Amino acid sequence: MRRSLRLLGSFRFEQTDPARFYGGIAADTADLVRDFYRDLTGRDLGGTTVLDVGGGPGYFADEFAAAGARYIPLEPDPSELHAAGLTVPGTVRGSGMALPIRDDAVDICLSSNVAEHVPNPWLMADEMLRVTRPGGLMVFSYTVWLGPFGGHETGPWHYLGGEYAARRYRCRHGHEPKNRFGRSLFAVRAADGMRWADRSPARTLAAFPRYHPRWAWWLVRIPGLRELFVSNLVVVAAPR
Repeated sequence: MRRSLRLLGSFRFEQTDPARFYGGIAADTADLVRDFYRDLTGRDLGGTTVLDVGGGPGYFADEFAAAGARYIPLEPDPSELHAAGLTVPGTVRGSGMALPIRDDAVDICLSSNVAEHVPNPWLMADEMLRVTRPGGLMVFSYTVWLGPFGGHETGPWHYLGGEYAARRYRCRHGHEPKNRFGRSLFAVRAADGMRWADRSPARTLAAFPRYHPRWAWWLVRIPGLRELFVSNLVVVAAPR
């Protein structure tokens, strides 16, 4: 419960202090990936190659480097790459929906809070599986549209429609939101992720609400309820 409250509380700093917000998310993500990889392989992250699809300026780099992994962020937007003044060697510029990476190239492929920002997130998920070698790990985490954070900085008005929320934000602040509905923010449901996990050729290891304590993971199994209360869905898969 302390972990859940800490992560949920950090959301208020996403716009004003992104290093604080993403630093906490990075540490939690590295722990999550480490635990699943150890369960799957019996090994730690030392010597692994980790591809972070939509890695932005590289906030996660230090956490994975400390675990002994080779961390490679991939980001399509050059402004995001340089947003925090960070430099990560080996950074790749490219689209998550057409990864410029060969098949079976990485041990771990992850994406954290990116799927809601691309028009075809399930094509991106398929691409992430393609580049992950058999026996490796894929971790796909995204913000659910009808959850409390679905509208990002335009919420909670996204419950009245994404376009309405964007217009209201512009009228109130005098500029477009960073996450503009229909351009850089899309409505992705929890059901979409569960459906992808069912049809995927990979073995699904887990699907759970990222910011909830373990006793609340049952929420992902209840249609309707999961759309409102699973603020972020994680799907963990292992290519066969």
